[in-house]
Amino acid sequence: MARARIFVPRTTDSPGGVPFGSAEEAWFWSVQAQEARADGARCTAGLGLVPRPCEPFDVMRAVDRLYRQRRLVRDHLHVLVHYGRRLMPPDPDRFREQRASVLWREAFDHIGPLLRDKGIVQ
Repeated sequence: MARARIFVPRTTDSPGGVPFGSAEEAWFWSVQAQEARADGARCTAGLGLVPRPCEPFDVMRAVDRLYRQRRLVRDHLHVLVHYGRRLMPPDPDRFREQRASVLWREAFDHIGPLLRDKGIVQ
């Protein structure tokens, strides 16, 4: 017996998906996707509410590439992961988050242009 095919139309005008407004938005999206995958969710490309120009792993790969090029250090990665899981950037006005805020800004000074060149961020 033949199986019925399911067709899901894309709701965007651009064929590559809707780019993110900022590198931070792309980072939070990829962290959420990784958390969902770790909890057992199955991620399928093109089935989200908003089609994106990349997969969550593409953002992680860009960060890993910067780390391997020694443009990001371990402290940057710790801050990215910690605040990525919290889904909010560090607050520079809080005394305990001032150093993390500096590392966060430094990291996105490197991540932003790389994601922009790839078309992931506007």
